[in-house]
Amino acid sequence: MEKMRLNKYLASCGVCSRRDADKLIESGDVLVNGERAQAGMKVASGDRIEVRGKRVSLPEDKVVLAYYKPVGVVCSERDTYAGRLVTKEIGYHRRVTYAGRLDKDSEGLLLLTDDGSLIDAMMRGRNRHEKEYIVKSDRAWEDGAIEHMREGVYLEELGQTTRPCEIERLGEKTLKMVLTQGLNRQIRRMCETQGYRVKSLKRTRVINIWLERLKPGEYREVTGKEREELYRLCGMYDRK
Repeated sequence: MEKMRLNKYLASCGVCSRRDADKLIESGDVLVNGERAQAGMKVASGDRIEVRGKRVSLPEDKVVLAYYKPVGVVCSERDTYAGRLVTKEIGYHRRVTYAGRLDKDSEGLLLLTDDGSLIDAMMRGRNRHEKEYIVKSDRAWEDGAIEHMREGVYLEELGQTTRPCEIERLGEKTLKMVLTQGLNRQIRRMCETQGYRVKSLKRTRVINIWLERLKPGEYREVTGKEREELYRLCGMYDRK
């Protein structure tokens, strides 16, 4: 292994995100060869890395999962009051982390992996990776409201204007929306600016990965050409 920044190493081990790794390092919870780690340091093969007394190392292979998150499951690893946490619900035999949240009241495709570098690549807003949703509202959609959302709307609570997006009408109250950003409760907030309330929200695609025939609570491993294409679209080499 070539020398790698410690925060990237911890993310690649599936410990946490790079941002959370920086916090672990600053708090003194990470040791390198028995010494307290320093921010910005690099590690190499042969170094002994410990997080809170437990040794961590790069897995020989990486896993990517496509999971159908049901309504009521929370995308969190720490919220003790959440009830149903996604990482506990999925029950996978090794630690995986989600890339891109779905709020508690939403359902559909969630990608999970132990490849921290892939998560970082997927989460970078400037990469404009597509995510597709089926949205059902409380009343019939007017053309003007759809057009306003296509062009981008200002979300006062977040102080941001949404990027232009693709919207297709599937029924009087049903839309297909393709976004290239992931603001907090973005679709619900967008609809509210036009006077609509979302009744149900399902994510059906992330980049090139589709929900397909998965049922709520089920998952599948992303493999083969589908996996290779995901890495390629994220500008990465699939190390498996």
